[in-house]
Amino acid sequence: MGNPQKKFGDDAGFSRIFHATHNDPFGFLGPHPDAGETVIRAFLPEAERAEIVAPDGRLLAPMQAGPYPGCFAARLSGFDVAAPYRLRLRHGEHAWEIDDPYRFPSCLGELDRHLMAEGHHRRIFDKLGAHPAAFGGISGVDFAVWAPNARRVSVVGDFNGWDGRRHPMRLHPGCGVWEVFIPGLGEGAVYKYELLGPKGELLPLKADPYAFSCETPPRTASRVARRGTYAWNDGDWMTGRQAANAWNAPMSIYEVHLGSWRRKPEDGNRYLSYRELAEQLVPYVKYLGFTHIELLPVSEYPFDGSWGYQPIGLFAPTSRFGSPDDFRFLVDACHREDIGVILDWVPGHFPEDAHGLGWFDGTHLYEHADPRQGRHMDWGTLIYNFGRAEVRNFLIANALFWLEDYHIDGLRVDAVASMLYLDYSRKDGEWIPNAFGGHENLEAISFLKRLNEILYEEHPGAFTVAEESTAWPMVSRPTHLGGLGFGFKWNMGWMHDTLRYMGKNPVHRAYHHNDLTFGLLYAFQENFVLPLSHDEVVHGKGSLIGRMPGDRWQKFANLRAYFAFMWTHPGKKLLFMGGEFAQEAEWNHDASLDWHLNDDPLHAGMQATIRDLNALYRRSSALYRSDFDPAGFAWIDCCNPEQSVLAYLRRDPAAPGGEVVTIANFTPVPRETYRLGVPRAGFYVEEINTDSHIYGGGNVGNGGGVTAEAVPAHGQPFSIVITLPPLATLVLKAADAPGGG
Repeated sequence: MGNPQKKFGDDAGFSRIFHATHNDPFGFLGPHPDAGETVIRAFLPEAERAEIVAPDGRLLAPMQAGPYPGCFAARLSGFDVAAPYRLRLRHGEHAWEIDDPYRFPSCLGELDRHLMAEGHHRRIFDKLGAHPAAFGGISGVDFAVWAPNARRVSVVGDFNGWDGRRHPMRLHPGCGVWEVFIPGLGEGAVYKYELLGPKGELLPLKADPYAFSCETPPRTASRVARRGTYAWNDGDWMTGRQAANAWNAPMSIYEVHLGSWRRKPEDGNRYLSYRELAEQLVPYVKYLGFTHIELLPVSEYPFDGSWGYQPIGLFAPTSRFGSPDDFRFLVDACHREDIGVILDWVPGHFPEDAHGLGWFDGTHLYEHADPRQGRHMDWGTLIYNFGRAEVRNFLIANALFWLEDYHIDGLRVDAVASMLYLDYSRKDGEWIPNAFGGHENLEAISFLKRLNEILYEEHPGAFTVAEESTAWPMVSRPTHLGGLGFGFKWNMGWMHDTLRYMGKNPVHRAYHHNDLTFGLLYAFQENFVLPLSHDEVVHGKGSLIGRMPGDRWQKFANLRAYFAFMWTHPGKKLLFMGGEFAQEAEWNHDASLDWHLNDDPLHAGMQATIRDLNALYRRSSALYRSDFDPAGFAWIDCCNPEQSVLAYLRRDPAAPGGEVVTIANFTPVPRETYRLGVPRAGFYVEEINTDSHIYGGGNVGNGGGVTAEAVPAHGQPFSIVITLPPLATLVLKAADAPGGG
């Protein structure tokens, strides 16, 4: 057989392959020209013998064993180095054939590598990650991962015994990307990356940052998934969604944690699958009249207790509820019922789990090295380095990916305040000022602006929402005007003020009237969403109904009145699941909502209240068309703290005469012959009376409506004399107005 060292290469090359330290496997393995001939080298630890064969099975040459177990080589004369071949392996009497990964070209073109190096590859998810592909009729999977400081990167999985020597990858040094095509693999293959750090140290196995599917936790491997094969049926929605998602459209959002909306107690209390949710959640949301569903993060996350807000697989919908196509089916089902889908998206931080992004290639690749910039002390998580072009590219491409691959309509960006401020939740000495000595995170600000610019440019029918809890100016204003570029912003101030008011005993509310009216001083500075979110029913805060004062009847009356106040107040609406039927227990992510409560008339009445409020809201343009324009709102009476009564008008300037009148009585005292100014003559229909018996109230009211008199009041030319029910909100509308009667 001769001397393999002299005939096929030096022992050092085989030694580095055998010991998994070779940083250029494609420079050694596979076919290479040598002195007018072709040398083919392979590492095949599962084989005792090996041969080179033609694609039709003809023997081309036996391979000779190298200096280390599993190392083989052959020299062929007159063989084109680019010609196809296969490897025939033998172990005892067993023989099988494989394609050699080291004979295939790179999957990355020059433009791809250039854009990756610049950090401007908007469709980088088409190149990085694991992609089923074919070269020369040979099917397999393209793997590519960014790890510029690693000495060696290998794909490992069940298919190669998790042996990092088997499939080391090719490095493109200009962009720091490693890639390899592994023939014979397909959808469903489980894999991770094995890396040697810059000092040659073996790192923990890493999940693929661009994995499109993952194993179900607590398992942590990535899984090959094919994209682009789902047959969407939401063409009508996608064509018209720009109008449905616009700032001047009705937007009533039902916020959902998929793992605890409903479970199957008869089947081990398991989750509902994405497809079961499509069958149950979507019709329920349609029945209640919400326009959008907002999902707590579905990007794969390891710890259930994080609710998804500490994701690791940003490109993979969690496998807890099914496959990627199952999630597409859920989104598709929403769109077929004209329900938009908003996804909570977390670009602010990520967990430290060993298989995640932290210390990815043996360096602080995705996160800041200095903990004063790179660590969230409150959450024990790591902060993205927003100043690094490749990291910004990773996050912006991820946002585009959800909008494109999953037809997501909106991204609610989590914890924006923690991104904007360098001293967020930090004491003096625990943060580093910016270049101008300030506490603003200039790199994060630049990232958020660019993110919004690109998303609105590429997907004008979609939108972004900022969860931003400070007074940062112009969050929902265009970047060319100096804003951050978000479409909407959560109004955390309104939520805190009004919930504080509602928690007061009515006898004390007269001294806190400002909590209800203060929000109108800034209501039109941003495009606000009024959020009663999951954050308000956890961590000892109790449920919404539990925060209301009084006996059981008063608690329900208070909450119904509050919901009607919210639904008629300027701003889009968001309600966390369970609030619509007055879930009594604090939210538990490990358990189903208490659906049995709807057998109780008070709980069923709360659900009916929300349904009727949504119906009124959607048919009354005065309640949504000018949410962000002062012309769409006017106080009738905001100065009656003694009786805890307030009243206001909502208008649509494009539809004069369609005003909606709201009057709320936040005391348990009914008020008869209460005169209220109104803008026009005619009969005013009592569209909503939260004290109606159909909602569980005492049925104090006005017999369905009242006629205006030519008696001026509250600065209005006409007035009505009405009975205000206790702890109730009335919503009235002229009978001849659009949507009235």
